[in-house]
Amino acid sequence: MRKANGILAGVILILFLAHGILGGFQLLGSGHVLSKAISFTLVALVLVHIVIGVGLTMDSLRIQKKTGAGYFRRNLLFWAGRISGFAIMAFLLFHMTAFGIRSPEGFRLHPFTAFRLVTQLLLIVSIAVHVGANVEPMLITFGMRGLKKRAADVLLVLSVLLMFMAIAFFVYYFRWH
Repeated sequence: MRKANGILAGVILILFLAHGILGGFQLLGSGHVLSKAISFTLVALVLVHIVIGVGLTMDSLRIQKKTGAGYFRRNLLFWAGRISGFAIMAFLLFHMTAFGIRSPEGFRLHPFTAFRLVTQLLLIVSIAVHVGANVEPMLITFGMRGLKKRAADVLLVLSVLLMFMAIAFFVYYFRWH
């Protein structure tokens, strides 16, 4: 199940980056191609990832209880990954409603307020923490060697793309005001 979840996480990461890049260009006003298929597929895969992640976390907690060896201090990255995953779920709900709603008359934009900007930036931070805490276990799942170097490469690319997304949110916010 861990391998399937690792593969699923890799696919989610790729779709997220595609969604973020396309959405970033749209927020900057230089792109108009945001595929609903990517968004809906991403939501569906995230829901599956949540179910599997909760199941695997419950298994880990059962084992910790059974053995009496929780090693909480040594498992801080594990818990950072779990807690950031729950934060992502909360901020994802804000993201899904941040820009507008469909109505019988068409799509209506919501004013992009400071609160909406903060929730979107917190989503980006939550994703950064979640990926940062889980990139090494994901690479282990795929059997990759040289984890430190590869993890650093993944985190560098992710950091640049997340910065682009954050800048796009700021630009969109300032265009509203």
